[in-house]
Amino acid sequence: MTNNPFAPGAKRPEVTEGVFSPEEVALANRNSGALLETLGLEITPTGTHYLLNHFDVPVLSEAGHVLRFEGALDAPYALTMEEIRALPEKTMPVTLECAGNGRAGVSPRCFSMPWMYEAVGTSEWTGTPLAPLLERAKPQAGVQDFAFLGADFGFDKGQPHYFGRSLTPAQIAELDVMLVWGMNGQPLLPQHGAPLRIIVPGWYGMASVKWLTTIEALTERYQGFQQVQTYRLRKDEDDPGTPITTIRVKSLMKPPGVPDWVTRQRWVQAGRVTLEGRAWSGGGVPITRVEVLLGDTWQDAELTGRPDTYAWTGWRIDWDATPGVYDLACRATDANGTTQPLEAPFDMAGFANNSVHRVRVHVAEAGA
Repeated sequence: MTNNPFAPGAKRPEVTEGVFSPEEVALANRNSGALLETLGLEITPTGTHYLLNHFDVPVLSEAGHVLRFEGALDAPYALTMEEIRALPEKTMPVTLECAGNGRAGVSPRCFSMPWMYEAVGTSEWTGTPLAPLLERAKPQAGVQDFAFLGADFGFDKGQPHYFGRSLTPAQIAELDVMLVWGMNGQPLLPQHGAPLRIIVPGWYGMASVKWLTTIEALTERYQGFQQVQTYRLRKDEDDPGTPITTIRVKSLMKPPGVPDWVTRQRWVQAGRVTLEGRAWSGGGVPITRVEVLLGDTWQDAELTGRPDTYAWTGWRIDWDATPGVYDLACRATDANGTTQPLEAPFDMAGFANNSVHRVRVHVAEAGA
């Protein structure tokens, strides 16, 4: 009998190592990654910013959209999009990364969106700070959580729910959370949360709820599916897990030369080759070092680009390439002294894999 995915407690399909199922390919067709060749740009073009949407994309009318502040509040209220756009405006570049980025490199892996490296991007987000709007609602003394609920609805493991996440009052005070309606100078696109979403800078992307409809103050911790049953680091089935929050230090290399169509391995001619890429860490912690593996030696790259608090940093290095086949790699270190691991850290769901990016490069004789 076919497994019913809508039955309570439904299990996900088994994984065959090294083989992606039709269902995983279908997920990959819906949820696109960034083009690594755009890593030379400080801001990711909107059309190539990665996407991870759990359910169908709600197509909402801005004219009729209302954000409601509800729950344990002494002054609950609602805002139309016209009223939200009239609030003090702020634009901030922020790097977002999916918590599942790199899942395909974790073994054994779980059945989910089979991300490799591309689930990351940096945009200039336009909106207004969230904290003053919560203060206006006058949260009651017993509030423990603020739940952020989107309009996207579906099933996961047999449980129907709207996508929702929460932040505690302490996290709201610490984080520069924004209520956002614009992306790279334009209104949000439907797939990026139009007409309204939040951005939680420095955290993995699951916290930045799209198609935002409701902010609910709770006197108990939020128990939504996406808060308590997933997005937790777990070592085994019996591990209750640790909530995923801040992005781990990471870097990527812009693929040099030109690709083979199928394998995406690279081809360059011998001689001086400039390698470049991006590096980032969470929580507003800056990058202090990027090293590149050239042959058998890690060499320091030059850090480039503007020093934005929550956006990635550029890096570059010149390589005198001689004929042969090379597995290049890059690794970043942040101001906390944390360096990317060479191998993928294990997690049951393949979350938060920040192991080094490796690129196979074939160097041909000059003029070949």
